[in-house]
Amino acid sequence: MLKVTFYGVRGSCPCCGDRIRRYGGNTACVALESPGEPPILLDLGTGLRSFGEGQPTDGSFRGAALVSHLHWDHVQGLPFFPPIDREGAVMDVYGPGQDGTTLADCFDAFMRPPYFPIRASDLRGRVRFHDLADEDLAIGGAKVRARQVPHLGATLGYRVERDGTSLAYVSDHQAPPGLDRVDPAVLELCDGVDLLIHDAQYTPAEFAGKEGWGHCTVDYALLVAKESGARRLALFHHDPAHDDDDIDRLLEQARRRAASTGLDEVVAAAEGLVIQLDGA
Repeated sequence: MLKVTFYGVRGSCPCCGDRIRRYGGNTACVALESPGEPPILLDLGTGLRSFGEGQPTDGSFRGAALVSHLHWDHVQGLPFFPPIDREGAVMDVYGPGQDGTTLADCFDAFMRPPYFPIRASDLRGRVRFHDLADEDLAIGGAKVRARQVPHLGATLGYRVERDGTSLAYVSDHQAPPGLDRVDPAVLELCDGVDLLIHDAQYTPAEFAGKEGWGHCTVDYALLVAKESGARRLALFHHDPAHDDDDIDRLLEQARRRAASTGLDEVVAAAEGLVIQLDGA
């Protein structure tokens, strides 16, 4: 069984207030947990802090993180994750470097004085950085596939398989101008997955004014799910300008349009949402 828990679902920047209380305002962080295995995190946004509240702080923490890319909303949670600031704790962080710069050097460039009081290397636990490109690897009992996806800068999408279950994570996805075709690498990641977590930041009207900003519409997320044969779709990376009612409306529209796609279910990712994948 694979337990999927959403700790941060917002895109671009964190936000707060009563208007986003139900879906939450923390940025991208999703935890994948299987019995007897260390957790695998999808991105290290501000939702990482909430995930850390339920983890050991005695130095026994072990885990891995699959970072999609290095924009602030996907990495700024690491300095606020107490479990890794303990002697003996270990976290392996996988992700793309940028323009010939290693992943470790990229983190060192933004997590350092004067932007932050300490560096990642100053944390008392061990953070081990691993550069990824288009490749397959094993993390514990999980098989992981990483592929470059269209966005702004080097960006990876991920496919995670374990014990007959499969999940794809495409958090930031630049849709083509016509919104009518899907990159082959994205289709490879999403092929027949039990759960697709996908960028759904814009309405069509918003996309028209932000066509090159690196994201896509809810309808395009549905197209990716349909073309890849995904069973379930979680709308993700909600725009910070969208309140709970906006997301409710987008979800309702998506569910109506999904009726002809073969999708079993469409949900809008929310902080605290748990989805159990059992391979059935």
